[in-house]
Amino acid sequence: MSTQAALRAFALLLACSHLEGANLSGNVQVTQRLTKKRFTPLVSAYARGVPVQPAGADEVEPSLRSEYTRIAVYIENPSGAAPVPVTVSLDQKDQRFESDLMVVPVGSAVLFPNRDPIFHNVFSLSGVKSFDLGNYKRNESRTVTFPKAGVVPVYCHLHPNMSAAIVVTPGKWGMKPAADGNYEFAGVPAGRYRIVAWHRTAGYFRKEVELREGQTVTLNFTIPIDRKSPPNP
Repeated sequence: MSTQAALRAFALLLACSHLEGANLSGNVQVTQRLTKKRFTPLVSAYARGVPVQPAGADEVEPSLRSEYTRIAVYIENPSGAAPVPVTVSLDQKDQRFESDLMVVPVGSAVLFPNRDPIFHNVFSLSGVKSFDLGNYKRNESRTVTFPKAGVVPVYCHLHPNMSAAIVVTPGKWGMKPAADGNYEFAGVPAGRYRIVAWHRTAGYFRKEVELREGQTVTLNFTIPIDRKSPPNP
């Protein structure tokens, strides 16, 4: 091979090395408060001597900003490499789940440690993953693995005010957006995809997008949908 041909081949190889899929980013805008106030009820007999807290003492008025913590964005029909499962912790503390929304890839495990001086009993009746961890006390933990993609609502049998959701994504492209609603997926293989923005109260919002190798695409969502406005580009 001549020097010139070798240089052309090297240049082609270098150009191809930069084509590592497409980049998809955007913003999820929440236009109104969607979550109701929360109340902590009276501490039950499971408190084991903990002082009783009056109902409504920790009444929370959800702000518009807090709505962004209740959103998951993910690719519904991913391609490419299989997701790498993770192990994360969803703590029970102050009679709440410390995060009311988690996003994990399929196959991941979630730990449910009890950080309260009272008993908890974590369960879900979801068709995606149904489980009941039974009563367990402070500093004990239970673990659940999620082999199937979907949304898993989680509750506590002993404290009806406690709830969370675990969004199990079918691929590695899934996340909670930033505090301003921005999200980004890098290195997505070329193809046509359905992108989902899911909100705990408002539900599913789906859009189709075509991605080409080396392309950068912006895809925005508005929650809830404003029927009077044109759709997002």
